[in-house]
Amino acid sequence: MVGRHPSPEKIKKLTKKLYETELLRLQHELIKLQEWVKQTGAKIVVVFEGRDAAGKGGVIKRITQHLNPRVCHVVALATPTERERTQWYFQRYASQLPAAGEIMLFDRSWYNRAGVERVMGFCTDDEYHSFLKDCPLFEQMLLDSGIILRKYWFSVSMQEQEKRFQSRLDEPTKRWKLSPMDLQARDRWVEYSKAKDAMFTHTDTKESPWYVIQADNKKRARLNCISHLLQSIPYQDLTPKKSKLPPRKISSDYVRPSKGKQNLVDQGY
Repeated sequence: MVGRHPSPEKIKKLTKKLYETELLRLQHELIKLQEWVKQTGAKIVVVFEGRDAAGKGGVIKRITQHLNPRVCHVVALATPTERERTQWYFQRYASQLPAAGEIMLFDRSWYNRAGVERVMGFCTDDEYHSFLKDCPLFEQMLLDSGIILRKYWFSVSMQEQEKRFQSRLDEPTKRWKLSPMDLQARDRWVEYSKAKDAMFTHTDTKESPWYVIQADNKKRARLNCISHLLQSIPYQDLTPKKSKLPPRKISSDYVRPSKGKQNLVDQGY
């Protein structure tokens, strides 16, 4: 099991070497978690929410980096279709829930209704209040079915978000991350704060609590989130023991076809 968090007075300066060492250690633990999930048939759902540019994608990337994509899946749903808009609100999210032996990471989730849909006027007042009432019941159903549910809110300051937005504008490979919706959200900081507060009031329950990640420092946020996730699940180390490769069998009657008959890609590098 991963060790406990150090006390605030013992927190070290997070050097690049320390970050990389700790991240790799935690990723080794994630592999143990994965094997435990596979062999026990556990079902895990992790919800990542927070403001735009809060670092949700970064931690998801580090969690999945060395895991089997057949076990650990990322759910990042697009805007609902016209048909989905007429369904029970939770329906399209329920279809993404894990089967036995799976981990589902929700890069935004059903909480869209309490955040962007509320602030941007994409849902009615009745739909919004119905969500706040129904959400704890929906999550209790998930828990009753045996799903392990964890919910993380990435908290970032206005100043840090502004720096990250500017960085995305300056870097061509990141510019796609800054959508017109993000720019509108930038001007509605207070409205999003009020929406988040109301969401916590109704959905931060004893059975399904929110865990807040302080995310102004991306690297600390990644380590703290992964460490907490591992600490919160009573997994065991069920990774297979290292085995030896047997001698390779060679077939004497196989003749490899000429490469001249293949469409080889030029070795430009």
